[in-house]
Parts: sequence; C-alpha cells; structure tokens
Amino acid sequence: MSQSAYIYFVEGSAVEQLSLDGVKEQLQRYREQTALTGRQLGWDYADAAFPYTIEQKADEPWFYLKGKESRYRHIVFGVGETERDGRTVHYVQVVLPDDATYGDKGKANELCKYIAKHLQAELKLFNGRTIYYNPRK
Repeated sequence: MSQSAYIYFVEGSAVEQLSLDGVKEQLQRYREQTALTGRQLGWDYADAAFPYTIEQKADEPWFYLKGKESRYRHIVFGVGETERDGRTVHYVQVVLPDDATYGDKGKANELCKYIAKHLQAELKLFNGRTIYYNPRK
C-alpha cells in the first residue's frame, strides 16, 4: 500500500502555494547545495544525496523521481489544495508507491524536511507525525 507525506503551506509559511515547477526548483536547489558540500569534502556527494532523475509524463499533474541505482526506485510528487478551518490550504503531496524501497522512504523524508524547513511549512510525515517549521504563536 502506498504511503503519503504532505507539506502544507499554512499561515506563517514563506509561500502560499507551490507549483510543480516550484517543487522541481526546490529539488534542484537541494541538488546544487549537496554538490557544493561535496566539492568542499572532495567527493561527488550530489549523486549520493540525490540518486534520482526527474521524470514527467506529458499532461500529468505530477512528476516522479526515478532511481539511478537498485536501492532507489520511485518517489512521486504532486500539488493540491484542501479546506482547513474554512480556509484553502495548498500542499505538496509526496507519495511512496507500493514498490518503493527503504532507501526511497529515507530520501523522501529527507527531501520533505528540506523543502518544509526552507519554506517554513507544516510537514505531515509518512508515519502520521507532524513537524511545524512555520512560526506559530
């Protein structure tokens, strides 16, 4: 059975919503930062930190990361909106398909935390726990 994590853009978040292209930009930023870290350490950390290629089928409202190694298979990303307390809340949904590996789940958690922290969003993890990166009173 597939599992989902959600990044909600709530009050206090850096952005109100994120498009699929925006999610791809965040992933590209993550890859660039890990490449810089690798350069400082003297090894190709970018391929180890992001062992995926970004794939999108024409006219689909989602895209997926396809693993380059056997330890990694797929992670699916999509965007949407929902009602909460009478307000529209936009979110990014991250799905681990049935054939996802433990490596995929670890990388998906890492990517979700990176995006949520960078955009000060609320993150509901695959296990149902919530991490609040947004400023709350």
